[in-house]
Amino acid sequence: MNETTMFNRAGWTASVALMLCALSLPAWAAQITVFKSKRLLEYKVDGITRTYKIGLGGSPVGHKLRQGDRKTPEGSYVITHKNPQSQYYLSLGISYPNLNDAARARQSGVISNAQYAAIDAAIRQGRAPSQHTPLGGDVFIHGKGAGSDWTLGCVALDDKQMRELYDLVRPGDKVDIRP
Repeated sequence: MNETTMFNRAGWTASVALMLCALSLPAWAAQITVFKSKRLLEYKVDGITRTYKIGLGGSPVGHKLRQGDRKTPEGSYVITHKNPQSQYYLSLGISYPNLNDAARARQSGVISNAQYAAIDAAIRQGRAPSQHTPLGGDVFIHGKGAGSDWTLGCVALDDKQMRELYDLVRPGDKVDIRP
């Protein structure tokens, strides 16, 4: 069972709608920045910064382009939901794919025009796009270890740090994943 199916889909849809309906985020919204090359995640809110060591996908360099490429995506996203029953201790859903990811995949022939249109429509309507296209999906920040690049494309922290981050983060917080 994957992370998305373990989460209540009604909660997922409500969280995605919340994050996409307004252009400005609430005052409490925090910023998560992932620096892939440094293997660091920074969490900033109200002038306070916390830094965590991370592990990435097994082939972390470059943009995620397709399911199974073991790359961690790069771009601007938001936290869609929190999963307290993750198979990887705790997890935070990331709004992958975004429109830039879908456009890149369409241009490269990874997804069809119809799949791009469906992703575009879902995002514009405040729904989660399909997580089951050749582009892939189910990208999370989760626990179970930051010691190496072992995930299928997620961002992994040690469990103690994941607990701390999980307690701080709210759906709608920005996530910027950089090379």
